[in-house]
Amino acid sequence: MAGHTEELTVAGVKTNTLLHIQSLLPSFTKSEQKVASIVLQQTDSVIYSSVIDLAEKAGVGETTVLRFCRKIGFRGYQEFKLALAQELVAPAKNLHGEVGEEDSLETMAQKITATNQQAIADTSALFDLEQIERCVQLLQQAGTIHFYGVGTSAVTAQDAKYAFLRIGLRVDAMSESHLQAMAAATLGPGDVAIGLSVSGSTKDTIDSLKVAKEAGATTICITHYRRSPITGVADMTLLTAAQEGPLQGGSLAAKIAQLHVLDVICTTITLRNKEKALTYKERTAKAVLERKY
Repeated sequence: MAGHTEELTVAGVKTNTLLHIQSLLPSFTKSEQKVASIVLQQTDSVIYSSVIDLAEKAGVGETTVLRFCRKIGFRGYQEFKLALAQELVAPAKNLHGEVGEEDSLETMAQKITATNQQAIADTSALFDLEQIERCVQLLQQAGTIHFYGVGTSAVTAQDAKYAFLRIGLRVDAMSESHLQAMAAATLGPGDVAIGLSVSGSTKDTIDSLKVAKEAGATTICITHYRRSPITGVADMTLLTAAQEGPLQGGSLAAKIAQLHVLDVICTTITLRNKEKALTYKERTAKAVLERKY
């Protein structure tokens, strides 16, 4: 490979990061070369892989992947994936999956509808009903429930707070990192903390779940990646099907998938506690109604 200067292309897009990796191949350790080989050969899948996924594919430890990223000039794995995605993804695809600028409004609407419907169908196919049942029981009995998320997942956390609050559960949602950590430290046995992260690598959310777990609370994560940092601090993992590349943060399909999981849980709790849920729904509806003209 030494001295090889041919431009690399993936899906017709020239990638400086891949060229840079190729130029550094002789300087990598054997373990780092394994990582480089996967990145060069499976580039399209790497931008959707967690650090744990890439480490497993390469047959190395996570620290080797992180060392590889730093050696090629990045501060960490997420920064590396973002740079790679920026070079690989054509501008027309940055906005929404396979929707292109040449598409008519009707075609775009059909594609987006199909994407969102598929997110729900695929997420349903991933349901582990035993895990969902256990989650339902834990939330029904919980003293306090916290939802943690940042970015779009913070919006999902707020949606979950409103839904579970309306059926009489003691619930809160935080997005500011310091507030999350402080609130997590106040939890204890019998409480539940739920972390939302599509990538499974959101540091603030992971750190807050870790604090909650150390305080004695049961921790649950909702993520796309079964093997990701957040699953390591969660007692239970609920999977969503819709994934996001680094340039697709805020994907509505990913948010819909999260909400679908939460809706199944909330609806199950509601139906199993009809009288209590109805009482609180009436109270909360009345409280809001009095603030409308």
